[in-house]
Amino acid sequence: MAGIETSVRDELRRRLVARGAPAGFRDEEIFARVHDVLARAADRKDLDVLLLPELLADEEAWKPAVELRITSHRPVVGPLIVFMKRRVILPLVRWLFEYADENFRRQDYVNRVVMACLEELAIENARLRRDLHGR
Repeated sequence: MAGIETSVRDELRRRLVARGAPAGFRDEEIFARVHDVLARAADRKDLDVLLLPELLADEEAWKPAVELRITSHRPVVGPLIVFMKRRVILPLVRWLFEYADENFRRQDYVNRVVMACLEELAIENARLRRDLHGR
């Protein structure tokens, strides 16, 4: 099984290098290490249990907003504008909202995988520093 995985990884490496991947990918060992770190991050089942989102002060700053809020700041004609937006305009552009909603969900997933990648790299960096400088 390990031979098959190595063969598939080498083929992937060759394709990426042929398409202009970073020069470091020409080295099989470096590519294998990068692949392992990224695969660990992508395979994590606990993408909701990450350190970086906990450190970010405001979840709204990094998480795509998926809910649609229709409001108005006008006190007199505001309710009429909101009514027209909800009853006339929203049904006409519902497909656009549904399309954007799915893309927001995908982007949220990608953001979490990237955060998991950063976390894996930070863990590996901390281990290397500990081993380099002693305990």
